[in-house]
Amino acid sequence: MSKKSKVAVLYTKPETVLDDYQRLFQLAGAADVLQHNATTILKDNITWHFPMPGANTTPWQLEGTILALRESGFNDLVCVQNQTVVTNAFKGEDLNGYVPIFKHYDIPALYNFRTQDMTWIPYQPKRKMLALDHIYPEGIHIPDYFIGKNIVHLPTVKTHMYTTTTGAMKNAFGGLLSKYRHYTHTWIHETLVDLLAIQKEIHPGMLAVMDGTTAGNGAGPRMIQPNIKNIILASADQVAIDAVAAKLMGFDPLSIKYIRLAHEQGLGTGDPREIEIAGDEIGGENWNFKVGYNSHSFLAWLAWYGPTKVLQKLVLRTPLVIIPTFIGEVEQDYLYWPLKYRKIAARWRAETTWGKLFGQYQKQGWMK
Repeated sequence: MSKKSKVAVLYTKPETVLDDYQRLFQLAGAADVLQHNATTILKDNITWHFPMPGANTTPWQLEGTILALRESGFNDLVCVQNQTVVTNAFKGEDLNGYVPIFKHYDIPALYNFRTQDMTWIPYQPKRKMLALDHIYPEGIHIPDYFIGKNIVHLPTVKTHMYTTTTGAMKNAFGGLLSKYRHYTHTWIHETLVDLLAIQKEIHPGMLAVMDGTTAGNGAGPRMIQPNIKNIILASADQVAIDAVAAKLMGFDPLSIKYIRLAHEQGLGTGDPREIEIAGDEIGGENWNFKVGYNSHSFLAWLAWYGPTKVLQKLVLRTPLVIIPTFIGEVEQDYLYWPLKYRKIAARWRAETTWGKLFGQYQKQGWMK
């Protein structure tokens, strides 16, 4: 009988969360899956540069992971940020409280879009790709800096309008693909599987540390409704942790294409019956999350899956891309954020214990 994949899960609270992250690290056996003599990349998750609860890596998730890694002897740590056509990495790491943590713990921040930090080089995967070969017929390119280094992904538990859920596997979307990663959206599920295959070839050790203290429900990944769930997860198996998170949210993991494909490809375990839960019992959890719709998800559906997808090459791979980029930026940053989501975030900060902890981070910078 093959050994089950392990996902560590703990319930937590603001008063103990940093210590709980260290305990979570131990339960996941993280020190045994990362290579001790390799640099470890911290790949945070800036879904929206604004501090939308549930959307982005939390400051306690980042600090707790750094403390856990240092406790286990992983001292060569570096954070790598990425940019997209609609997300500003510098603004995101500032507004979400990462910069003081980087400075306090002496963690350098590098950027995969700055030539002084890393170079995009051609990469020929050993494994047959499901989608990336035909999406990028000129060849797949990845940042040279990632090769030979451990990777620790720091996603949150939330829904996603393209993939139903998003977590560890999709976090590689922001590291191994350039700012033009939107080329892949029509084949997003296959792309995530391809990226996991590439990760397994280039990283000597991989770990996902997922924060669900505030989880995101709705037409994510940005425009979500925050739900307090007080839970954190970790695993060396990205498929398994995404499957457990999906089940918590109320979805059948194997009905989600990227999880099912990765499971079938042998890249991880997507069947909850084959996953060992270490830590707290979560069998009774079902959050009944729904993806839902909004104007942004409708426009995205038209572009990637609807009748207008035939215009993708004309609009999205030429200078005309500035038009949908401008529309998306105006819609999200100048309409949705100030008119709706900034108020939701402010209410979360004022009324919840996790929001108040976020406020402490804004004042103090770090907790330990």
